[in-house]
Amino acid sequence: MRIGLYPGTFDPLTLGHLDIIGRAAALVDRLVIGVAINRDKGPLFALEERVAMIEAETAAPAARLGVEIVAHPFENLLIDCAHEVGAQVIIRGLRAVADFEYEFQMVGMNRAMDDRIETVFLMAEARHQAIASKLVKEIARLGGDVSRFVPPAVAQALRDRFAA
Repeated sequence: MRIGLYPGTFDPLTLGHLDIIGRAAALVDRLVIGVAINRDKGPLFALEERVAMIEAETAAPAARLGVEIVAHPFENLLIDCAHEVGAQVIIRGLRAVADFEYEFQMVGMNRAMDDRIETVFLMAEARHQAIASKLVKEIARLGGDVSRFVPPAVAQALRDRFAA
């Protein structure tokens, strides 16, 4: 069984993330969405909320593609998470050249720790490449319309969070 791991904070889950998830799911038999617990980033949504968003938004693509997609919270090293879930490949999304330099360093470190696990870079469709969770949160915080960047349920969750 080919198992892929797509890690991130997914705070919040965007259409760019879903595009990468769809592309990655076509490459593996089981796709694990590694939901990072990063206390330093101070996420807007609690871990449970982010996992629920992922589960809700990936159910239909998983059924359509005939692949298992699961959310898996983690707080340890990415390579250790890959071992935990049995992943042979780590999937990373790239938006721009600026992402590549950081990702290049991460691949080198991960390969130094375990050279049996490959990293695959996928780019979202052009219309989703500029979407960044940080910018989506800022737009929502300032009352802007984020419906072009996130699924409807996530847009509602953002409106609810900033209305409080």
